[in-house]
Amino acid sequence: MTDIAIPTPRGPAGIRLVEPAGPPVSVLLLGHGAGGGVDAPDLVAVRDAATAAGVRVGLVTQPYRVAGRRAPAPAGQLDEAWSAVVEYLGVRKLPLIFGGRSSGARVACRTATILGAAGVLALAFPLHPPGKPEKSRADELPAGLPTLVLNGDRDPFGVPEPVGLVEVIVRPGATHDLRKDVKTTAALAVGWLRTHGWAR
Repeated sequence: MTDIAIPTPRGPAGIRLVEPAGPPVSVLLLGHGAGGGVDAPDLVAVRDAATAAGVRVGLVTQPYRVAGRRAPAPAGQLDEAWSAVVEYLGVRKLPLIFGGRSSGARVACRTATILGAAGVLALAFPLHPPGKPEKSRADELPAGLPTLVLNGDRDPFGVPEPVGLVEVIVRPGATHDLRKDVKTTAALAVGWLRTHGWAR
């Protein structure tokens, strides 16, 4: 496990790289939720399951969290910092999958196509603010890229509908934090990676 500080136009971001036992098959970058960090239970479960399946995992901490703030930066600044992290990692020979939970899932979805990601893993994608279904963010989902959305059926932020190459799996009994049965959530994520040849 290696922690790296990465300069971005919005201040330093952090990335924790976790290597698999053998040669990596792909690289999975995961971003955190708005008020949380990369130690969220669903992110940790996916990290552990993915590295066990031959994936190099990078857990990305946005600059506002590195600076100790809980209030998230505006969407454009989040995307800018994420893009700087991807650029810092440099030329890739392995498939790069973007991912994250909640706000981090939105960043991954918004930037995946332009930054050349092979696919997107979206945990608890917040379809709309609680109680405001008319403010849908469905257009952020990259319909032209293989995308897996894992949401709980009790999520007050709503659950997206499948569209294009976007697959949606609803976790029974789970809320927005996806804490219920994180091992199965992680297993579903790794199963999806395997179907695309991105995991062993």
